[in-house]
Amino acid sequence: MTELSFLSIDPATRTVSLDAQDPCFYSDPNRAYAALHAACPTFYWAEQKAWFFTGYDHVNALLRDRRFGRQILHVATREELGMPEPAPHTAHFDKAELHSLLELEPPEHTRLRTLVNRAFVSRHVEKMTPEIAELANQLIDRFEKDGETELLSSFADIIPVTMIARMLGIPEEMGPQLLKWSHDYVGMYMFKRTRADEDAADRSSKEFADYIRGVIAERRATPEDDLLSHMIHTEHKGQYLTEDELISTTIVLLNAGHEATVHQIGNSVRIILESGLDPKDLFADAKATERTVEETLRICAPVHIFQRYCLEPCEIDGVSLNRGDKVSLILAAANLDPHKFSDPLRFKPARDDGANLSFGAGIHFCIGAPLARLELNIVLPLLFKRLPGVKIAAKPVVKDVYHFHGLERLDLAW
Repeated sequence: MTELSFLSIDPATRTVSLDAQDPCFYSDPNRAYAALHAACPTFYWAEQKAWFFTGYDHVNALLRDRRFGRQILHVATREELGMPEPAPHTAHFDKAELHSLLELEPPEHTRLRTLVNRAFVSRHVEKMTPEIAELANQLIDRFEKDGETELLSSFADIIPVTMIARMLGIPEEMGPQLLKWSHDYVGMYMFKRTRADEDAADRSSKEFADYIRGVIAERRATPEDDLLSHMIHTEHKGQYLTEDELISTTIVLLNAGHEATVHQIGNSVRIILESGLDPKDLFADAKATERTVEETLRICAPVHIFQRYCLEPCEIDGVSLNRGDKVSLILAAANLDPHKFSDPLRFKPARDDGANLSFGAGIHFCIGAPLARLELNIVLPLLFKRLPGVKIAAKPVVKDVYHFHGLERLDLAW
């Protein structure tokens, strides 16, 4: 048995009882992940009624395993699987998700991703370096003289949403509204989801889709040099994206393009300041900066879980799975596997243990990873350079949004 009061493990049956809403868990999930690695890295989570995998090799392999997919209804019916009909009160959310890159499998996924991918490859996003640095400096200019700031609202919230809006061709002044829609939308992915969360997500999905539909109409009439115009007017094997596909793709890019990066900026600043390590060493040059960023992604990832459906009967790590079974891969726990990473709970930017899985792997590897990495590699060293002597001014509080991981606020002073 584990010594953590919120976690009960039965190694014999590999059954785990864990309340994801317990602040002792979601405020520091790494302790629970370490206990799971020690007792049973593959386990049945009683409250979630599904099998979870935390071992690096299993998670890495399952992300690439074509016997598993994000969809299941392309190979089986709801009747066969005993799956209930979609809830009427989330119809707008379900419609927005219908053509989401996150949810599709080939060949639809291949077609959509091919049309979008060019904009997100490293050589294209690197051209945004001056813009990102200029925006970060402008934001710091606003609060530098104050000697204090709440970093999420003054900095972390603004940079990712501004940059992804610019890429797509959506007016920057829509930033606050995009954030609100996005927060409501991703509420559907949280373990603590309530009916109120579902109603908010559905309402925001409709407003979001209606807004994007209007922008699409403008770009059809008058194309501009932006990603949305590119998606509208570019064909792949003789096919153009439908309006519903354009709406779903734009929504997922706006959500994924900033939600996780906002969390990661806050998580990274916190872990660096709490480590006691000298930022001058951590960001001494481009290589040191890159290693520091990757280590923050490893130890405090913003997205913890990626779920897949089993598409055909198989056995993984002694667990027999049937078609339609849902399995969950804990990316953040795989990053803490002691068989892969030495002293995994320690923040060690100089480590050279291999790649983290924070952006996933396989065909659903995060399309925005080059942009997120670029933003982190620019804004983190800039922040510490501009604010020498910066410290945490109040104990950071972690949001109750598991399976995401981010802060409510991060109060800094210098």
